[in-house]
Amino acid sequence: MAVTTPERVFQLTGSCNNYPWGKKGKESLAAQLCAKTDKSFQIKDDEFYSEMWFGDYPDFPAKKFDTGEPLKDILEKNKETLLGKKVIENLDGQLPYLPKILSIAKALPLQIHPNKELATKLHKKDPQNFTDPNHKPEIAVALSKFEVFAGWKPLSDIVPLFQLPFLRQFVPPGTTDTWTDATLRDITKSLLKAEEGSIQNIAQSLLKTPKEELGPKNDYIPDLIPRLQDQYGPKDPGTLVALLCMNYMVLQPGDSIYIPADGIHAYLSGDIVECMARSNNVLNAGFCPPADRNSYDLFAETLTFQGHTAADMLLPSNKSEKSKEGRTVVYKPPMSEFDMLKADLGAGESDEIAPSDGPSVLIVTSGEGAMLADGKTFDLKEGSIFFVAPEIAVVWKTDKGMQIHMAVV
Repeated sequence: MAVTTPERVFQLTGSCNNYPWGKKGKESLAAQLCAKTDKSFQIKDDEFYSEMWFGDYPDFPAKKFDTGEPLKDILEKNKETLLGKKVIENLDGQLPYLPKILSIAKALPLQIHPNKELATKLHKKDPQNFTDPNHKPEIAVALSKFEVFAGWKPLSDIVPLFQLPFLRQFVPPGTTDTWTDATLRDITKSLLKAEEGSIQNIAQSLLKTPKEELGPKNDYIPDLIPRLQDQYGPKDPGTLVALLCMNYMVLQPGDSIYIPADGIHAYLSGDIVECMARSNNVLNAGFCPPADRNSYDLFAETLTFQGHTAADMLLPSNKSEKSKEGRTVVYKPPMSEFDMLKADLGAGESDEIAPSDGPSVLIVTSGEGAMLADGKTFDLKEGSIFFVAPEIAVVWKTDKGMQIHMAVV
């Protein structure tokens, strides 16, 4: 019986979802890009389109463009060729990352993604809600202006706020002016557990507080309160935690952040490429209906305090060593599952990317061109998604200009 050799480079379609924080209809980049390759996908003007996933995770799987076969099934049958030795031996023998496009109209839940140890326990105890035993550190690369709450403000910016009379109630008895991360953990838990009436009253007090009393690093707080209350109502504790304790960041296209496992965050608005370790585990504590919130005690105990300034959260890009022409940068998060490449090609430009020792998945985020890979030429258009097997170099060319994001092992 003849053994058929699997294609080593092939086109994919993504899967869109409809969480209510997404942008509506054609305003959603996730929906626009999904519709460009999935001819069966019709954008409805009154529907929210939040994310397009294009990995092998079963919730919203990528599929082979010409046959509709799920990517996971193709990889399962051809692990040596399509995943490679490194992934089989060190990264669970499956696509180790999950890439997405997000189109964000209002705040995502205030959340953390549990570390491996906790994820394993939660998956064993409640597999319906925690669908895998993996951790989920992630990066977000801005495609537009991108607003986000991520990590913790410096304690020196938080402490003065809690000296305001209406916030002193949350400071543990006996606390000095020298806070520790344990103090911040206790205060976060107290804010999350505050009575709904108290949450409303504190927000009103913050609105009435002169900006000079809040300090120059916190003067944006009154501007964001009405917006967050309009999105999630005046009783949601996420508003207080995010505004009082977390960094509020405004990123521009090409800027990126890294969220470690157990890192607190809430994306607020914009279009992004997101990539994470292969997991869908999350603990939510705010910016969502009460029924969707997890245990506040578990949430607070799980928090990590790695990031303590906005700068700590940023993930810089550097010229990629894989790039022959120097037109591709790399974002290298401190994790083993993936790096993210971004190529920005002007009209008439090209770049050659050296092979990786694991699988790659790319998406054309703007423009059009061609890709030479594995002895074939592939047309690339905005929204095109391709899988590239290990040990294959690619060449990208464009007449008019093109941007590509590619997750690589």
